[in-house]
Amino acid sequence: MNGLLDSLRAVVGAAYVLTEPADVAPYATDWRGRYSGTALAIVRPGDTHQVAEVMRLCAQAGVAVVPQGGNTGLCGGATPTRGEVVISLTRLDRVRAVDVANNTITVEAGCTLAAVQDAAARADRLFPLSLAAEGTATIGGNLATNAGGVQVLRYGNARELCLGLEVVLPDGRVWNGLRALRKDNTGYDLKHLFIGAEGTLGLITAAVLKLYSRPRQVATAWTSVPTPQAAVALLTRLRERIGGRVTAFELVSRQSLELVLKNIPHSRDPLPGRSPWQVLIELSDTMESELDAALQEVLVEAVEAGEANDAALARSEEQALAFWRLRENISEAQKIEGVSIKHDISLPVSRIPEFIDRCDAALVAAFPGLRIVCFGHLGDGNLHYNQSRPAAQDNADFIVQSGAVNRIVHDLVAELDGSISAEHGLGQLKRDEILRYKSAVEMDMMRAVKKALDPAGLMNPGKVL
Repeated sequence: MNGLLDSLRAVVGAAYVLTEPADVAPYATDWRGRYSGTALAIVRPGDTHQVAEVMRLCAQAGVAVVPQGGNTGLCGGATPTRGEVVISLTRLDRVRAVDVANNTITVEAGCTLAAVQDAAARADRLFPLSLAAEGTATIGGNLATNAGGVQVLRYGNARELCLGLEVVLPDGRVWNGLRALRKDNTGYDLKHLFIGAEGTLGLITAAVLKLYSRPRQVATAWTSVPTPQAAVALLTRLRERIGGRVTAFELVSRQSLELVLKNIPHSRDPLPGRSPWQVLIELSDTMESELDAALQEVLVEAVEAGEANDAALARSEEQALAFWRLRENISEAQKIEGVSIKHDISLPVSRIPEFIDRCDAALVAAFPGLRIVCFGHLGDGNLHYNQSRPAAQDNADFIVQSGAVNRIVHDLVAELDGSISAEHGLGQLKRDEILRYKSAVEMDMMRAVKKALDPAGLMNPGKVL
């Protein structure tokens, strides 16, 4: 393989082909530390032409490639397994164009989500995709996994925010689909093949993304509710009274909040009473409307109807950010406690209370003393539903039982017409698990697409399919 490595160095420069174990290690292990593998090299091209040349050389040599962005994925989808070339896109970090009149921004795949948000803000626009890892996660990875985050309720997933793509195909050809059009009915909408494909069909190098008018007013509240059913009722009330101005509606269990209060410095419970469930609500509007008053009025009605126990409205941007930190630090707080069995599931919003009640009962019956950390984007039906033992030293034995835990969780999700992967993708983690829940027809169609675009199977092998 020395010949291939020399050719890759000639394309991108010797400094951008990493082969020393210490240099390779950060790219060969996933964020959770659950998956690690080996890589022939880490290659860091600087533009689309270099990406195409790298892909062409690897295809000619019959060497598989693993696309990687910020390496913040949660299912091992960007982790090499057995000596592939990892193509890191973090050097492709340019904002190519901002079109204010068309409300679009064209960016390269290695731009961090936060950088795209900042570029939009400088043009007095909003790019609404938002998630906890936005300072590290890249747009290419967000699109490859069809990332969701906290504002899907109003703006949709990454798929809904993308108008066009530039993609390097497995043989090194470049497809320029960077069309900034909202209407284009000229055959198959090819970009949707690559969004959510986790780098198994091609490598996204740039994208045209939708922008929106920036909110002129935001109202935020931390609310305690007695049950998930009450939270759903509160969401319904908000939608009926306030409509599309509901930007986020996040459910947080007491167990989730307690982990943050314990492990994240300067965290404080906004409300007394240790309610079993909390909801973080955000409203936004592009007009100077009285959102705080409208939110307070609805919350008073909700308390009177038994849908809420208490609420704290953010009186400053600092207080709103403090509320959001409680929600966004749950994953980090749980990581500090040790490994856990994680589930990223989606269900019809109306069926989430039934899922929580039935699944909690089934898991506790099967695994007495289990700790269940439940939180997520209730507004769009996406729960993060994680299990561990309260004592970290007991988790090694518990993790071995992941299959039995998954069976309880995923079978109930399927019974309630949900999905076992809402926004994290399949990666390595759920590659085999999905076979139980997708029909033979669906799997046949997916394999046919894979074979058509990547007949040699060199794109991110061992992931998704």
